[in-house]
Amino acid sequence: MKVTKFVLGASLVALLAACNNQSKQADPQAATTTSTEAETPATPATVYVNSDSLLTNYEYFKEIRTRLQTKSQDAEKDLRRRADAFQKDVANYEQTAQGMTMQQRSTTEQRLAQRQQQLQALSQQTGNELAMEESEEMKKIYDKVEAYLQNLSKERGYKMVLTYQRGNSAILYGDSTLDITTDVVKGLNEQYASEKASAKKETPKK
Repeated sequence: MKVTKFVLGASLVALLAACNNQSKQADPQAATTTSTEAETPATPATVYVNSDSLLTNYEYFKEIRTRLQTKSQDAEKDLRRRADAFQKDVANYEQTAQGMTMQQRSTTEQRLAQRQQQLQALSQQTGNELAMEESEEMKKIYDKVEAYLQNLSKERGYKMVLTYQRGNSAILYGDSTLDITTDVVKGLNEQYASEKASAKKETPKK
């Protein structure tokens, strides 16, 4: 049983595209813009983020992934230990069944069948709980990235933020000057570091 692989991929496309901002009001003095101002490079209306690089370098995502992977591995080890113990009991029954009475065999078989059902139910329950927790954590990541991109777009005047993923993207080519991945990762990590520092200060000492 393994936690589903973390890949924002297509989901991040919708998330980033949703971070579009309303166009700024036209400047009534635009007609009087000087030639020097006109030569100033304008802020691009559309930019993009490399989702692979974002996931690789976003500290919050990496911590969540490591924690859930560890939890999944621990659950898998526990289930394997229980399954091994069950198999040993089954093997022991098969070796001793001939020396048992019919009533003893019936009771033992019922007990083993019940344990098998319990193991299957536990495996299903554990898998569902891990999947639910992963879904909740991924939503938190989506919310954090979306909120950050919305604020960044307002500050810089972006009208649309696209996502790029090599081999799985609608963007066939994008000029490197439109790639804001580095800025986004840096900003997200600084924000997360600040949140962790604040949480640490608020935690009462024992």
